[in-house]
Amino acid sequence: MKKTKSLTVFGLITTMAILLSGCVRTTKSGKPYGFVYDYLAKPAQAVMEWIAGFTGSYGWAIIVLTVIVRMFLLPMMVRQMKSSTIQQEKMQLIRPQLNEIQKRQKAAKTPEEQAAVSQAMMSVYKENNISMTGGIGCLPLLIQMPIFAALYAAIRYSPELSHEVFMGIKLGQASWILAVLSFVTYLLQSYLSLLGIPKDQKKQTGAMLLMSPIMILLFTINSPAGLGIYFFIGGLFACLQTLIINLYRPRIRKDVAAEMKDIKTVNVDDLIPKQPETPAQPDEAKTDKRPSNNRNSQRNAGKQNRNHK
Repeated sequence: MKKTKSLTVFGLITTMAILLSGCVRTTKSGKPYGFVYDYLAKPAQAVMEWIAGFTGSYGWAIIVLTVIVRMFLLPMMVRQMKSSTIQQEKMQLIRPQLNEIQKRQKAAKTPEEQAAVSQAMMSVYKENNISMTGGIGCLPLLIQMPIFAALYAAIRYSPELSHEVFMGIKLGQASWILAVLSFVTYLLQSYLSLLGIPKDQKKQTGAMLLMSPIMILLFTINSPAGLGIYFFIGGLFACLQTLIINLYRPRIRKDVAAEMKDIKTVNVDDLIPKQPETPAQPDEAKTDKRPSNNRNSQRNAGKQNRNHK
C-alpha cells in the first residue's frame, strides 16, 4: 500500500512538472500567454497582491494562501488518511494468510496452480472487504495541482513576485534552504506515520516512505522559492494530519478488530481445477493374458523337443 501511495505521488508530481514546464508560452518579446497563465497565473497574482496589501509582503501572502488551501483540504486529507489506516489494520490481521499464499505462489509450478494462487489473493481481499489500493485517493493532490501551476507561473512570470525578497530569500529563484526544510518536514511526516504500525511492517515500508521526501526535495530545488514556501507549509500540515490519525489509531484498531472478528480464509487447493481421472483397465484382462502367453510358450517348447527326438 505504501508503495502504491509513493508511486501515485511520484506520478502526480512528474505530471505536474511536465505541465508546469510546458503550459506557459512566451512571445518573442518575452510576454507570457497560454491557458495556465491567463486562467491560473493571473488570478493567483491578483489574489496574492490583495493579500500582500494586508501582510505587506508577497512571502507572507504565499503563506496565508497556503494555510487557507490546506485548511480547506484538511478534513478531506484526514478522512483519506483514516481510510488508509483502516486498510493497513485489516492487512495486518490477514497477514498470516497472505504469507501462506505467497509461499504457495513461489512454489507454484503449473499454470493452473499459479492462476489459483492469484485468484486466492484477490479473494482474500474481497472476502474481508479490503481495498487493493489501500484506501488511497488522488483527489486532494488533484485539487492542489492547479494551485501549484498558478503559483509557479505567477511567481516566475510576475516581476513583482519574482524579484520579491522574503527573509533574505529571493522568491523567483530556487532556494536550498526551503528545499531542505521541505524535505525535513515530509521526512518527519513519514517518521510519524511509522509510529503506530508493527515492527515487521516498518521494515517493509520504511524505505518506501523516503520516496516522497526525496521527490519533494528534487522538485523544490528546481522550482522558485515561492513554491518552496508552499511545500514547506504543506509539510507542516501533513505532520499535523498524521498526528491526528495517530491519536485515533487505537480506536481505529479496536473497531477493525471488532469488524473482522471472523476472518474469512481462502484455500488455494479449492481453486485449482480438478483433472478428470482416466479409467483404469480391468485387472482380469491383464491376468488372463499372462497365463495364455505362458501356455503358448510351453506348447511351442514341447513341439521343439519332439522334433529333436
